[in-house]
Amino acid sequence: MSLIKLNDRAVKDVTQFGSISSLGSLTHISTATASASASIEFTLGDYKEYKFFFVNIHPSTNNAYFQFNFSTDSGSNYNVTKTTTFFNAYHGETGIDPTLTYQSGRDLAQSTAFQDIDYSQNNQSDSNLNGTLQVFNPSSTTYVKHFISDCNSNHGAGNYCMRTFVAGYGNTQSAINSIKFQMSSGNIDAGQILLFGVN
Repeated sequence: MSLIKLNDRAVKDVTQFGSISSLGSLTHISTATASASASIEFTLGDYKEYKFFFVNIHPSTNNAYFQFNFSTDSGSNYNVTKTTTFFNAYHGETGIDPTLTYQSGRDLAQSTAFQDIDYSQNNQSDSNLNGTLQVFNPSSTTYVKHFISDCNSNHGAGNYCMRTFVAGYGNTQSAINSIKFQMSSGNIDAGQILLFGVN
């Protein structure tokens, strides 16, 4: 494929970019809507990448953590061993505590526990969480299963904007075929999770 130089012309004026292939396409698979739901589960297949969009996730319990785990046995057990990293940035509504910090208590080191993907969410009526989780090549039977999450929420201990970044891998060569989302305590009171596959 040859590169096309635009030479200060607007993209709208370009008539040809040349041959572009293997960029992949985003395919909507399903949408789950929470309503006082203890958990939400999705079945995964053989897409090379899955992307979850979290929209207006609201917990029933204050200071609860939104979290997930993988299954290699179609949801009979959610206990895949994971190694992860977790950091966040936050800032109070009154201008206090602008902070970027690594949260060693929220990451996992060869643990089968559920992985938190936010930090202590607020359950006030106007509070919510929005963000994404990407899972790469979960059907592989050769490699570990990498994932990246980026979420923004209202911190449960006060009026803080909390952006949370989590990444890691499921340390298994077995295919991951299910994923489960839940709160660390209480229900997922409301919100939607949209699942897309990337070819």
